[in-house]
Amino acid sequence: MDNKKPSNLTVVQKGGVIHETMNHIKLIFRLMGDPRVNIFAKVIPLGALLYLVSPIDAISIPVIGALDDAAILWLSSYVFTELCPPEVVQEHQKALSSNLNEVNGQDDVVDAEATDISDKL
Repeated sequence: MDNKKPSNLTVVQKGGVIHETMNHIKLIFRLMGDPRVNIFAKVIPLGALLYLVSPIDAISIPVIGALDDAAILWLSSYVFTELCPPEVVQEHQKALSSNLNEVNGQDDVVDAEATDISDKL
């Protein structure tokens, strides 16, 4: 049992819609800060945010206007990630979905001893 080999297997985190949305937002922020991504591609998310906060709306019907904003945000995030180099996107996705807690390239390990307190009583 002591002869287990370390694995490079990454366990995919399962979460709901909110978890996936937050990971996608983190991915976009990471890609925006990556110098390997084309500067012209970085204009797409900025333009979508500018459209979101601008008072001008393509469709001014109350309910459909909100759906229009959501569609623009989704479409711009999709197009942006598709325009980024695939290896860069995969690298950032792997870093976001990794279950390994690495800090500056070192594993975060707590060395401790356990004591059963029921024996002390």
